[in-house]
Order: sequence, then C-alpha cells, then structure tokens
Amino acid sequence: MTENTQAYHWKQLEVSADKPVWITTEQELEQHCSSWAELPLIALDTEFQRVETFYPIPGLIQVADDKQCYLIDPLEIEDFSALKALFEDRSVLKLMHAASEDLELFLKVIGVLPQPLFDTQLGAALINWGFSMGLQRMLEQKLGVQMEKHETTSDWLQRPLTASQEHYAALDVAYLPAIYALQLEEFEQRGTVGWIEQENQALLDEALVDDPEGYEYYKRFTQMWRAPDHKLAALRDLTAWREQQARKRDVPRNRILRNQALLQIVENWPRSIGELSRLDEVKKRILRTDGETILTFLKNSQKSVEDNPPESIARPLHFFWNKHLKSLKAIARRKAEENNIAPEVLLKRKELELIIRSGLDDGEYALPDKMTLWRQQMLGHLLLDKLEEIEKHRSEGA
Repeated sequence: MTENTQAYHWKQLEVSADKPVWITTEQELEQHCSSWAELPLIALDTEFQRVETFYPIPGLIQVADDKQCYLIDPLEIEDFSALKALFEDRSVLKLMHAASEDLELFLKVIGVLPQPLFDTQLGAALINWGFSMGLQRMLEQKLGVQMEKHETTSDWLQRPLTASQEHYAALDVAYLPAIYALQLEEFEQRGTVGWIEQENQALLDEALVDDPEGYEYYKRFTQMWRAPDHKLAALRDLTAWREQQARKRDVPRNRILRNQALLQIVENWPRSIGELSRLDEVKKRILRTDGETILTFLKNSQKSVEDNPPESIARPLHFFWNKHLKSLKAIARRKAEENNIAPEVLLKRKELELIIRSGLDDGEYALPDKMTLWRQQMLGHLLLDKLEEIEKHRSEGA
C-alpha cells in the first residue's frame, strides 16, 4: 500500500469543489471511469436518503481524483457497469471515511463493493488519532481546515441541488487523499500497514454479511433467552416475516412492527384480533393489514418447533464474569497503550463475549474467526492465558 499521492493536492481539490463536475450520463461515467482506472487511487462518498424506506435511496456519488471533484447523479444514470468495473479493479485504491453505510448503498446500487478499500476513520483509530473520529474534527486537527456541516440533513433527492449542497458534497472527498497520505506515512513509520489492510478487508467482509430471510434476527432479543421453544419459534418466525416484508415493501422495520411490539405479542400471546388490538405497540394500520398473519404465526408455533426447532438465544453472562470482564478489558487497554492505538479497535465487546462463551461448557476458550490476525497475534494469547487462569481458580474454588 505505497500509492503515489504526490499529485493529489488538497488545496487544488478544495478549489475544484466550488464547481464540481457533474456526471449525468452513462457515456460520461464510462469516460471518467476509464481515466480513473489509470490512477493509483480515488476518493469516494455518497449522499442518500433513508427515512421512509428500508433501502437507502442514493442522491449522489462523489468522486475525487488527482485534479477534480465529481458528482455522479444516480437519479439520471441507470447503468453503473463502468463504475462496477472500476470498483472491481484492485489496482485502484478507494478512499472513504466511515464507509459502512456507503458500502451498503454500493452493494445495493452497484452490485459490488469498492476494492481495495482504505477507510480513514479506521486508519485514525489504528494510529491513535481517535476512535470513531469524524471527518470534520480530523480535518481541523490535521489540515487546519474548518469544514461546516450545515448540509448534513439536506434533501439530496431534489434537483437542482443548491450550490451550497454541491460544494458540501464535493468537499467530503476533496481532502481524503491528503488524510490518507498522512495516515499511510505513519503506518509505514510504525511498520503496521498490514494492520489497516486487515481491518479494511474485515470491513468489506462484514458488509457482505446479510440475513435477507431474517431467521437470525430473533437472537438479538437476549431478554427472551428463557422463553419456551414455542415462543422462541414464534419470535423467530415473526421477525423473519417482518424482515422479508420490510424488504419487499421497502419500508423500515418499525413501520411494520417495532421490536417492542414483537416482544409484546410473544409475551401476551393474543388469540384473536380483539386481543391483538389491545396491545398498545401494535398499530391499527398493521392490525388491519397483517393482524391475521401475525396470529397465524402464534397458532402454528408448535408445528414450527417440530419442523424447525429454534436455536436457543445466548443467555446473559453470569455475574461471576463482571469483574473478569474488567480485567480482560484492562489487558487490552494496556496493550493498546503500548502500541499507541485506540483500545476500542483492539478488542471489541462482542468479540470478548464470544471468546468467553466459547469455553463456558468445557473451559476450552477460543478466539473468534472474525478477529483479525494482527489482533489475535497481539492480544489473543494474553486473553486466553487469563481465561485459563480464571478457569483454574474457579475449579479450585469449587
């Protein structure tokens, strides 16, 4: 990851953001993608709307190259095959900041993810600029640039966009090559380029994880871990139905049933529309359109158990682990301080719980597959040694 960034001058790109180049036809997009394919890197961002829909509605795709900022208009362009080919071209690095939601949009609209990727927010955490650092604060600290965020809640689907909107959107990509150059220099000085490469790939891998049928969603309701099988099956089937309908109708999940409504239904177990109507979390609109369907899932719950037994929901960790969670986190924090990185990026809470749960039954603890290799090598053995020590003391105490 030693891309030449000398030709990317942030002040030149900043000026170009005053009048970004619009790309509104497939032919223009193809021409520019051909030019971008000759470059070592481009910067990417999106503006979208997601209020009343399940899927984000793209309003803009922003690109910065070595000379200019561009605004691709997804309201005019239908064929993104040229951009898809560029996204798949691994000779061109794609720079983004806090890319998760943008990746979701790209996967939906373009059909592929931009690879290889460098996320400057991830980069900032790994060189201890700050965890989950916003672009505005990053620019102030590293480039001395004051960037206003007054267009954050703009209507990006309106046409024409205002000059202020165009400028704001273009600036979101104008500075990324300069930030990348600063971060890359520090990674190379530290000898940790491999760390950010692994974390960026993990970000891309996570973006591909999807549960379109929704059959895993019910496991998030950890408060239901003691529920009997017929209630677990009903919760699983209801959440799966909600997921499928939200995608089919392209509406937010909450427009069908809020999480609290799902819990209320399963806990109260209504047997008629009248009983269902008395649940304050179930909206009248859904009662009219989907009430009978909801009741059917409850009526068929026992058969669902027989046909497809639900997996159990992970029970909350025993209070025994409270103090030990703190000691395990302390190990990670010390190691992060030694390596001058944000502790939050070294050990994630979900991973720590997975490690503990892996040995609850037999005392044989293991690191999760999703834990990137550099973190396993830096921290994994320390966590496992500590867990072995905890297990030994517990068995001696018993």
